[in-house]
Amino acid sequence: METLAIVLEAPEQVALRRLALNPVGPADVLIEIAWSGISAGTEKLLWSGKMPAFPGMGYPLVPGYESVGRIVDAGGEVRGRIGEWVFVPGANCYEGARGLFGGSARRVVLPSARALPVDESLGADGILTALAATAYHAVAGGAAPELVIGHGIVGRLVARIALALGAAAPTVWETNPERRDAVGYAVIDPADDARRDYATICEASGASAILDTIVPRLAKRGEIVLAGFYDRLDFAFPPAFQREARLRISAEFTPDDVAATSALIASGALRLDGLISHVRPAAAVVEAYPAAFGDPACLKMVLDWSAV
Repeated sequence: METLAIVLEAPEQVALRRLALNPVGPADVLIEIAWSGISAGTEKLLWSGKMPAFPGMGYPLVPGYESVGRIVDAGGEVRGRIGEWVFVPGANCYEGARGLFGGSARRVVLPSARALPVDESLGADGILTALAATAYHAVAGGAAPELVIGHGIVGRLVARIALALGAAAPTVWETNPERRDAVGYAVIDPADDARRDYATICEASGASAILDTIVPRLAKRGEIVLAGFYDRLDFAFPPAFQREARLRISAEFTPDDVAATSALIASGALRLDGLISHVRPAAAVVEAYPAAFGDPACLKMVLDWSAV
């Protein structure tokens, strides 16, 4: 079998290319992808060539861990899943390219256990499953954030999930005036915030130089939760020492996080609408990737595979 896939040939070089697929094993499923998202975190690092050493790293590679589609075939052990609508958190099923993270292709093969059922009625919003679960992992791993840094896609989900879990509305910092839209919580310019006693700050901007700015805003023994992905972080020690500051690195989401966010969505407590700003045909990937990372108006770029 073959598939059309997004291939990062080298930093800032992307193409839609035909690749051979690994055979479907007894416990594998074959999924036809409908939509896949472009990550402004890890994929931006891959695109720029700034991704730190990471298992499976190297070019050419197929990126993507935000895809949804339908199971169209399966191995003998899991044929009962044919027809299911699922979320694909990545795949490593290609000949001639690395699968990091491997979900941006028309068809993918992966173990059945990694294909996570999602509500088909979400449509393209289903690609936000990974980011919603990532945000949930950050919020549920400790005290709810009182301050969120960045009103991009992850920051919005962190704020929405905090509210969905019954926490007090957080304050959100955003330097871009065009991204200060919100319902249920305040989004402000950091320069307008004089508060310096936040118990928990969730960093969701992905800015590597942010710690020197936010450490002085912590209360005594306050905690900073790192919800982004960074090439390198450093900070001045004395302000952190004075506050006995704590850092919590929020790792990738788990299946339990997906189940928890799915339950919040099903209950109506969490909504995913209004988060996807741009949709482009997969065939327009050469234009879509630079726009996803460089267009200030692009909150989330999604590739539509229906015409491929």
